[in-house]
Amino acid sequence: MLNDKVAIITGGTRGIGFEIGKVFLENNAKIVIFGSKEESVAKAIIDYKNDGYDVRGFYPDLNNYDEIEKTIKEIESEYGKIDILVNNAGVSANRKIEDTTSGDFANIMNLNINAVFNVTKATVEVMKKASGGVVLNTSSMVSIYGQPSGVGYPASKSAVNGFTKSLARELAPYNIRVNAVAPGVTNTDMIAALPKEQVEPIIKSIPLGRIGEPRDVANAFLFLASDLASYITGVVLSVDGAARS
Repeated sequence: MLNDKVAIITGGTRGIGFEIGKVFLENNAKIVIFGSKEESVAKAIIDYKNDGYDVRGFYPDLNNYDEIEKTIKEIESEYGKIDILVNNAGVSANRKIEDTTSGDFANIMNLNINAVFNVTKATVEVMKKASGGVVLNTSSMVSIYGQPSGVGYPASKSAVNGFTKSLARELAPYNIRVNAVAPGVTNTDMIAALPKEQVEPIIKSIPLGRIGEPRDVANAFLFLASDLASYITGVVLSVDGAARS
């Protein structure tokens, strides 16, 4: 489905981002992963290699536009193009507002939306030269329904939704599609670490009767990245089993 496409995946070293990378590779894409640390990128590259895939990895500061632009140019020079960008890097938080400092809030916004702007701005310039591309952003079900505490995370993901819908209209004349995926509760390391008595009530609240798997979310990204979604742009696709937080 992605034959010979070149994709960048931020936050591609673990969890949903790593699974997106695997699904893209299985569909004949070439991927470049961004991680927060050299060690995590190196480990992910080894994990991909153990699965039979060679990938490239970088660890730029996503809040430093000059550093991002330099990295994007290096990738363009190596591959000749960038077809797909997945803005998946992010951080969550659930502290009550009285326990959240302005610095905490700023840190969430910096990674969850400011970094999305930086990487997208640099990458879109490459896509325009190639007369097309796909930008995909990781949102969240809490961007739509909110959560009991931790206003920064849903606020940042609501911003991702607005960014997605507006940029889709702006870039449509360049044949660049922009969509987002809003996962629900997904079986990542955070969920796996919870005791059974905490997980069971979560499952009961989901109409489909199970927690989502990283592959469920990755498949949504695959669809939106592929030509099967060639007439879809400006959409926030919920992948949450009809859960309502």
